[in-house]
Amino acid sequence: MNLTSLNKVFLLGIGGIGMSALARYFILEGKEVWGYDRNYSRITNDLEEEGAKIIYKDEIELLKITPDLVIRTPAVPSDSILLNHFIKSEIVVKKRAEILGMITREMNAIGIAGTHGKTSISTILAHILTYSHKHCNAFLGGISKNYNTNFLHDPLANLAVVEADEFDRSFHQLVPLISFVSAIDADHLDIYNTGDELAKAYSIFINKTKPGGAVFIKKGLELELPAHVPTYTYAVDEAADYFATNLHYDHGKTYFNLNFQKQRIEELEFSFPGRHNVENATGASAIALYLGVTPPQLRNSLQSFLGIERRFNLVINTSNLVYIDDYAHHPQELRAVIGSTKELFKGKKITGIFQPHLYSRTRDFADEFAEALSMLDELWLMDIYPAREKPIEGIDSQWLIDKVVIKNKKLVKKEDLIGQALFKNKNLHVLMTLGAGDVGELVNSIKKTLVEVYEL
Repeated sequence: MNLTSLNKVFLLGIGGIGMSALARYFILEGKEVWGYDRNYSRITNDLEEEGAKIIYKDEIELLKITPDLVIRTPAVPSDSILLNHFIKSEIVVKKRAEILGMITREMNAIGIAGTHGKTSISTILAHILTYSHKHCNAFLGGISKNYNTNFLHDPLANLAVVEADEFDRSFHQLVPLISFVSAIDADHLDIYNTGDELAKAYSIFINKTKPGGAVFIKKGLELELPAHVPTYTYAVDEAADYFATNLHYDHGKTYFNLNFQKQRIEELEFSFPGRHNVENATGASAIALYLGVTPPQLRNSLQSFLGIERRFNLVINTSNLVYIDDYAHHPQELRAVIGSTKELFKGKKITGIFQPHLYSRTRDFADEFAEALSMLDELWLMDIYPAREKPIEGIDSQWLIDKVVIKNKKLVKKEDLIGQALFKNKNLHVLMTLGAGDVGELVNSIKKTLVEVYEL
């Protein structure tokens, strides 16, 4: 298929973070972009303002075009009326990963993979390259605060920073010039039956790296390394090809040294706390330095990085109340962000609102979730967000909260988080909303309520 000859593109699930980046790509390529999503959101609103036409009901009668290409996300169910209409009409239907692979195959792709950190690392890297005047495109899994978008477009660029998603083995569609792996902790066990099977999938991904390219992995990951390209490691507080040392914090900022090739860049400033954030910055910096970014450019880029929406997003930061929103949805991610918050706000009570994501993930990691959530001083647990899944008998939030060992815990409904009832006692110090479902859509409402209740 020749993407340049297309005139009309339809995206099923256009409001998803990955799909919306593709929509923006096709809009900027001058295509007529249509889409369907079941929920109106800030993303769909922005896409409509940028030129996309979106319908919000799964009904054939609302279609006004016959597209040349339909792109679908796995979140769209197989019984979707629109999806089956397109299939019966013999219109080409492709998965998002296939199209992303086709787009980036004509570029030098930098594929950022890993069960944690993909969005942070790819967004940091895209900012470093852009801020350092290294031309790049970027398909991101989050909204960059520096650029207010999840798609960076540079018509002069031959580089493309791409999140390489392991779900459904999507990343095997990519043929990157540079491949990167941050973590291979067990996840998506509905796709991969075992951790070994997951690791094998990552090994296949890095072995697809183009000749003349390179592989970057976190030190200690056990993967089958390719013989046709060099592999570089990165780490924090242990020797590697690129490694960070001397982490310390001052007035809410993080500082660290970066060591590589017998060089040391001292006192790099980064605005995000926690070892995991320094680890992400180190991985992104390793690729940037490999691509020719200079130490002064790296220093200025990291210092100017504003972050990503829903990645340790300080929504409110006052002496009386702190409100943080984060996408963490895996036990390891929860441990990292809660641990960083406890370190940054020592002595303050931390209340977490967590929305579990997927029945299967909740089932597979229930004990690990309970352990991570027990790091909180207080837990408000929402119902499980199903995404693409049907309920699993016996797996619900009551079952999960019973495993959490802290005393201050309760179940809350989504609708109760909008309004003052849960917040009127003014007993919050640090509040966190956590999860990958639709809890992020409540952030502005929660902020508004907190501002009113606490008279901020």
